[in-house]
Amino acid sequence: MNNLLKSKFVLIAITLLVGLTIGWLIKPSSAPTVETDEHDHVESIAGIPITYTCSMHPQIRQNEPGDCPICGMDLIPLENESNDADPMSISMSPTAMQLAGVQSLVVGNGVATKSIRLNGKIQEDERQNYTQSAHIPGRIENLSVNFTGEYVQKGQVLGQIYSPELATAQEELFQAEKIKDTQPALFNAAKEKLKNWKLTDSQISQILTTGKVTDQLPILANVSGYVTEKMVNLGDYVNRGEPIYQIADLSQVWVLFDVYESDLQWVKKGDQIDFTVQSIPGETFSGKLSYIDPMIDPQTRVAKARLEVSNPNLKFKPEMFVSGNVRTKGSFKANSIVVPKTAVMWTGKRSVVYVKNVTNQAVTFKLREVTLGPALGEGYVITSGLESGEEIAVNGTFSIDAAAQLAGKPSMMSPDGGAAMTGHNHGGMSEVKMEMTGQISSGSVELSSKSKNELKPVFENYFKLKNALAQDDLAGAKSTATTMLRSLEKVTMSEFKGDAFLGWMNYQAKIKTLLGQIKSQKNLAEIRKSFLGISDEMLDMAENFNPLSVKIYVQHCPMAASNRGADWLSLDEKIVNPYFGKAMLTCGEVTKTIN
Repeated sequence: MNNLLKSKFVLIAITLLVGLTIGWLIKPSSAPTVETDEHDHVESIAGIPITYTCSMHPQIRQNEPGDCPICGMDLIPLENESNDADPMSISMSPTAMQLAGVQSLVVGNGVATKSIRLNGKIQEDERQNYTQSAHIPGRIENLSVNFTGEYVQKGQVLGQIYSPELATAQEELFQAEKIKDTQPALFNAAKEKLKNWKLTDSQISQILTTGKVTDQLPILANVSGYVTEKMVNLGDYVNRGEPIYQIADLSQVWVLFDVYESDLQWVKKGDQIDFTVQSIPGETFSGKLSYIDPMIDPQTRVAKARLEVSNPNLKFKPEMFVSGNVRTKGSFKANSIVVPKTAVMWTGKRSVVYVKNVTNQAVTFKLREVTLGPALGEGYVITSGLESGEEIAVNGTFSIDAAAQLAGKPSMMSPDGGAAMTGHNHGGMSEVKMEMTGQISSGSVELSSKSKNELKPVFENYFKLKNALAQDDLAGAKSTATTMLRSLEKVTMSEFKGDAFLGWMNYQAKIKTLLGQIKSQKNLAEIRKSFLGISDEMLDMAENFNPLSVKIYVQHCPMAASNRGADWLSLDEKIVNPYFGKAMLTCGEVTKTIN
């Protein structure tokens, strides 16, 4: 028994010893291993320094990782620019281009056509306006046509004139008739006197037949038409030749369109024009322009273009409003280069575009000065500076320009380039450099209802600013700009997520700068220049964010900005021009709507 117990204990001891030995052999080492050549971050790859940036604030750059000094987010590596790129070009990675909403277009030759919207009125044909006058002096004894708008037939009796001179002339006729055999010339002269007073041969014969003197002469209508003006009343005394009625034949009328000075080069005699009449909905009429006024009205700065249309059923009535559309090629060569307006940046003296160049190493954009021809609504004709087949940036151009300017490359305001613009040193980090601003492509962002509510006060104050400028109200415009700036600053940025956040940061910065300028501006001309920039940003924001539930009208004046044209937003389809105010209040047209 004792031997058996001893055997069991020996077996257990051996098992424990074997287990401890195996456990010691397979356990992991607890001693820490320190790699002296490895750091918490990588400062270079293959000897190329790595630059770190913030995904939300791409202007932040430093040569080591850390937190963004603006928002506190972790910095991420920035793709290195190619050293082989043109030193006068700005390089952008695909990520940067997507963030900035950069889009490009290959330009080509095409026909420079323009669709011009014209407004006007229907007017009487001046060649068919007549004056019914008194042929003898006397007193109006009767008026059978006594209100305007009444239709009269040629030869119809319009009234009666009492004239003592008529009685005297008839007595002379009777005396001359007695001696007509011996003095026929005297008799003929007496009859001609009555004919000069528009008495007909039958009336003269009737006087001779009856032998009675009448002291009243009927007024007979010279033409058929509508009485447009009654100029005498019963009992009035009139002289020979004094007008009694104005009569218009409306079987043919004129449609007179207003052509702005900047559009005259496109509108030619013989152009086909389609037009509609507000009071005749659902119908479209057409015709060819028969005449263009060689003179420009010094007050409205428009010339009249005339269309002649028949009016057998009196469908067209004078003073009706009409809207027409003429599509024309103007006087330009058949193959012209046309680019979108968004591709062109205009400094007042120069117009520039960014030409895109793609290589195996990088995508670069280079500044190119161009010469603009006429505006085509949504585009410009380029007369020099671009060749067919070249690719240019059409969206995100301001982001490209900002990156070029801050990197010391040629830009819109610095065509020769200059030193790179840098920020301050923050906690030992390298110089901060702006590469680009956040911008989003059109129609790509959906906002929450809370985000849209945040933007409503901004748009409301914008429309008030537009109305103040349209009324030439300097004090009101400055006050509204201050209110709009406050509403801009009150927007809760946390309501915007993702691309919407980037886009809002961009819009807010630009609009805030322009509104701040208005505080120190002393006249309407300066404020309107700032308003032009504000309108461009508000238009882009409205298209991208669609913050309002009502229809927004995009309106365009071709004569604003020194005939370059300018846009603005309105809640009312009626044109109220903020760039010219009362001087040219209705100059402009609706180019599109944002729903």
